[in-house]
Amino acid sequence: MEHLAIMKKSWNLTQKILGGEKIIESRWYKTKRQPFDRIKTGDVIYFKDSGDPVTIKADVSEVKQFSDLTPEKILEILEEYGERDGIEKQKLDYFFKLFKNKKYCILIFLKNPVIIKPFNINKKGYGSMSAWLCINKIDDIKEN
Repeated sequence: MEHLAIMKKSWNLTQKILGGEKIIESRWYKTKRQPFDRIKTGDVIYFKDSGDPVTIKADVSEVKQFSDLTPEKILEILEEYGERDGIEKQKLDYFFKLFKNKKYCILIFLKNPVIIKPFNINKKGYGSMSAWLCINKIDDIKEN
C-alpha cells in the first residue's frame, strides 16, 4: 500500500525528514483514523506540505500503534520518541498540550527519504480536510 501524508507547512517537518532530524512520523487522534491498522512495514509514504506539491517519499521500516491513551502514557511516548519525531526537547510541553486528550497514536518509522520530482494530487473523494490518504498506488491520485 502507498500513503500520502500532508504536513503542516509552518512546522518544517518535510525538511526535518530530509535532514534526518525526523525519522518518525507520528499521528495522534481522538478516534481511530487513517492510517491506524492500515499501514505496515514495507509500505511507501509520499509527503507534501499543505498547499504544495508532493516532493518526498520514504519507506516504512516499523509501525507502533497505541490505544486508550492517558496523559501519562502520552508523556511517556513523547519523552521516548519525541526527539526522533523531530520535536526539540524545549517544545515537548507544547506538543503534550496538543496531544494530551488524544486516545490513539501511530508512530511510523521512516527510512530512505528521498526528494522526488514534484507532482500535484487530486483528493476528490477523500475529503478536503484529510491529512492522510491510504491508496493502492500514488498514480491513482496524481494530477496530469
